[in-house]
Amino acid sequence: MKEVILFLAAAIVFVPIAARLKLGSVLGYLVAGCAIGPFGLRLVADVHSILHLSELGVVLMLFLIGLELDVRRLWAMRGPVFGGGALQMGACGIVLAVGALLLTIPWRGALVAGLALALSSTAIAIQTMRERGVLTAPVGKASFALLLFQDIAAIPLIAVVPLLAPEDATAPSGSSGPMGVLKALGAIAFVIVFGRYLTTPLLRFVARTGLREVFTAFALLLVLGIAEVMALANVSMALGAFLAGVLLASSEYRHALETDIEPFKGLLMGLFFMSVGMSIDFGLLREHAPLVALLVVGLVAIKGLLLAFLATRIGVPAKERWLLALLLSQGGEFAFVVFGAERSAHLLEPPWDGLLNLAVALSMATTPIGLLLYDRFSTRDRAEVPFDTIETDHNPVIIAGFGRFGQIVGRLLLASGIKPTILDFNPEGIETMRKFDFRVFFGDATRLDLLHSARADEAKVLVVAIDDVGSSLKLVDIAREHFPHLEIVARARNVTHLLELRARGVKRIERETFESSLRAGRHVMEALGDDPFEAREDADRFRQHNLAMLEQLLPYLRDEKTRFSLARAGREQLEHQVARERDMRRATAAGGWSEPASREPAPAEQGDP
Repeated sequence: MKEVILFLAAAIVFVPIAARLKLGSVLGYLVAGCAIGPFGLRLVADVHSILHLSELGVVLMLFLIGLELDVRRLWAMRGPVFGGGALQMGACGIVLAVGALLLTIPWRGALVAGLALALSSTAIAIQTMRERGVLTAPVGKASFALLLFQDIAAIPLIAVVPLLAPEDATAPSGSSGPMGVLKALGAIAFVIVFGRYLTTPLLRFVARTGLREVFTAFALLLVLGIAEVMALANVSMALGAFLAGVLLASSEYRHALETDIEPFKGLLMGLFFMSVGMSIDFGLLREHAPLVALLVVGLVAIKGLLLAFLATRIGVPAKERWLLALLLSQGGEFAFVVFGAERSAHLLEPPWDGLLNLAVALSMATTPIGLLLYDRFSTRDRAEVPFDTIETDHNPVIIAGFGRFGQIVGRLLLASGIKPTILDFNPEGIETMRKFDFRVFFGDATRLDLLHSARADEAKVLVVAIDDVGSSLKLVDIAREHFPHLEIVARARNVTHLLELRARGVKRIERETFESSLRAGRHVMEALGDDPFEAREDADRFRQHNLAMLEQLLPYLRDEKTRFSLARAGREQLEHQVARERDMRRATAAGGWSEPASREPAPAEQGDP
């Protein structure tokens, strides 16, 4: 209980401070761990056990990432994963291995150490990309592909360490040779078979109990059980959890699993970063300060430069190559495991094992600092671009996001004599739209200073047409706080997005495909022989019922189970109501009207003044 209170208190003290200074939550957790660890205030001593426990945070994170992919999408990523991943790890591993040789580490140890240092921190990179909202951007997709390959490559890397051990060294039993490979393949096959054929029936059985806590318990048991099976076979626990997530990505229980596991993942991820901070040996740092500085700077610089060089070759735009370099330049959590295996196989001797562990831990702290500098300088660079300075004529409308949705809104307003101020983050699209006399300006609409420059304090309407859901909600929050007078008209990507907007008080919301889908449904019914009048009546009834149902779901935004139950009941009610009204119309034979497929325009519509 004492240690739990210490962890929570340290997190509450240091993480908000780091967030306030815009250093990111990861650095806050690292500093908190340093403060309470054995080399700080010495409030916690058993760092090794805590590190093992906190690795479950990485396991849960990989499971949730897997839930966001399905097998087809993963197969479609095989090029970036295995092509780009092998290129990155091979280039970084060879250069870092040469550097280790120059530091007089024996060649076997240098080779494995170089490949281990080529691994990046999945935990830090994914967490940072989520916070910055770039996980679905090109740099995010490329980073994820590289990280996934690294997690896969960690398996043979750990397995090959005992094979390189000197003849007089004692290798861990069961971790090398054909038996070790068979155990690893067997564990992976077990996860695939269990996840593909047994997990969904078990989830269905547990869900029928109607007890939310039992479902949560089974979700945790599922992930931790798979992780334990992989660990017994000396395979990456995180990879096993990722495979299980991928196999369940198309399951009807995907969202429920995400909702139940997310809180545990967040807490354990924070504990993981704190345990890394606690593992930093400041005594060794004082004793070998110049060498440790050389190791950290060399690791981050070499990986960063190579990543920036390879960026365009793996599909990252040139303008984002340094962001990729900063996201993946640190050492990874699996490096600690590899160095431990090297130490057991006598490939790394003191003090090199401790020094490399220290370099990896300190390199993790460089990422949030480097990203802070990147934001400062990249913002400065953008400010020098001419179209980042906004000169408005007190336009009453601001459109944030000028993709397909925003363009149609803008064209309608221009045709009506209203000139909106348009903010978009795509330089190529901006230049194209300017050729059509649109007043489009480059910039991130979620930046408060940019909104002030766009005269949001004088505008009347803000159209939120941003593609990314997180950025859309962030913009609404900023507008509500700083420009409460603005009338917000928002685009919703899906029902969840719509409910989030409604929860923020936005009333004028349009789902981007809703009305066009209704018209398409009417065309389908007409093609099947329905009267156009009946098809339109059914579509109108569906629209009214759907909008009313969304209002009923709004109070249960955070209660997914209740939302699904209400939606299912509402769908059945609508089916009965539509069927009853169709029967009544046909019974009374009230007659209908026909909607012509096309209509010739009147002379005035053809251009008469």
